[in-house]
Amino acid sequence: MRSTWTALTDDQLLTQCEVDTYRASGPGGQKRNKTSSAVRLRHLPSGLLVIAEESRSQHENKARALRRIRRALYLELREPAPPNVVEHPGFALARGKDGRLHVSAKDPRFWPAAGIVLDVLVAVEARVADAAEMLGVTTGNLVDFLQTDPKVWQTANQLRVRFGQKPLR
Repeated sequence: MRSTWTALTDDQLLTQCEVDTYRASGPGGQKRNKTSSAVRLRHLPSGLLVIAEESRSQHENKARALRRIRRALYLELREPAPPNVVEHPGFALARGKDGRLHVSAKDPRFWPAAGIVLDVLVAVEARVADAAEMLGVTTGNLVDFLQTDPKVWQTANQLRVRFGQKPLR
């Protein structure tokens, strides 16, 4: 289901969400206390919930919340590892000419690749060397990729603990 939801446009994804706006507490003084600029999105099919309240603009917060819901879909929902994962478009696009994973968390190719990497980790019971072999990268490159984003690193370590492995350091 994740691949179906993440392929949607922002407007299509938003139609699947319950949107709440409210007044956020915190710094910002009178202006912040007068406007309902904070946004809470609940993706109804998956039950995932995200909030964005950093900006005084409701539009900016809604855009930020949509990015977070996409990220949460990749982090929280697992799919079976695709056959021939190395050629899967979500993963292949994140590899450089040398075959290594070289994308930062700000790159739009990062999150689809991270979702697939986490799916492969589940398939091999969180054994990093087996996952790296299945992905066609070195163990060091895979660990570096997992460390790119703190939430991906945290999710990978939660998977390792779930399968009786020691957390990565």
